[in-house]
Amino acid sequence: MHRRRPTATALSCTVVVAAALTSCTGTGDDDPTVDTLRVEVVTTHPHDSSAFTQGLEIDDGELLEGTGIEGASRVSARNLVDGSERVRVDLPGDMFGEGITVAGDTVWQLTWRDGVAFARDRGSLTEQRRVSYTGEGWGLCAQPDRLVMSDGSADLVFRDLGSFEEIGRVTVRRGGREVPRLNELECTDDGAVYANVWKSDEIVRIDPESGRVTAVVDAAELAGRIPADERAGIDVLNGIAHIPGTDRFLLTGKYWPVLFEVRFVQ
Repeated sequence: MHRRRPTATALSCTVVVAAALTSCTGTGDDDPTVDTLRVEVVTTHPHDSSAFTQGLEIDDGELLEGTGIEGASRVSARNLVDGSERVRVDLPGDMFGEGITVAGDTVWQLTWRDGVAFARDRGSLTEQRRVSYTGEGWGLCAQPDRLVMSDGSADLVFRDLGSFEEIGRVTVRRGGREVPRLNELECTDDGAVYANVWKSDEIVRIDPESGRVTAVVDAAELAGRIPADERAGIDVLNGIAHIPGTDRFLLTGKYWPVLFEVRFVQ
């Protein structure tokens, strides 16, 4: 999620806002059943600093990315090794792109307040059809039997892989308290769902069956690792892609010039 480029003043206030959000959402609760993790940076990769990142996913040796902002929203596929862009497709100029995911031969792409999800051909990324949904679209990821979507609330919404119809939902809680503003999502092979918490530097790991937060990852150090002369104009942390067959993830943010390859460690 969203909005405009932050001013310098807004950036200086981010820590204060994030701290307040954490206390309100309960992600800062002292719950001994929740793992407290940090990021261990393995290496870094270049990232398009013009990308207002909304969705990030690795599939078949490619990094797929969906971006937002009316007039600048797109979906693209890049070679994971050399970063070369194979294909890019723009959204209509009046639409605000959001999360993406791969489900078989289909790439699903959300829009923010347009109430439209695009089903795209995995190879060409061309639009195959559109479906409508109610409410906002934020993050999206795919499990073997369903799609998992966030809408800015504390809920994860489950949707049919083919029709996109809602088939269930669960409210995410930590220590009995709801965790709102769930944003970009990543589904992993162990059944967990990872979610950025908008306007914070935290990523939560969720058991999607119960809605229980099982871990909180502190990623606050990443923005500070961006070279100082490239830091002006960056926005919030957003973008999680698990690297298949490893314990590593790619993390980035909106307008960030860097992709961080990390492990989540104690």
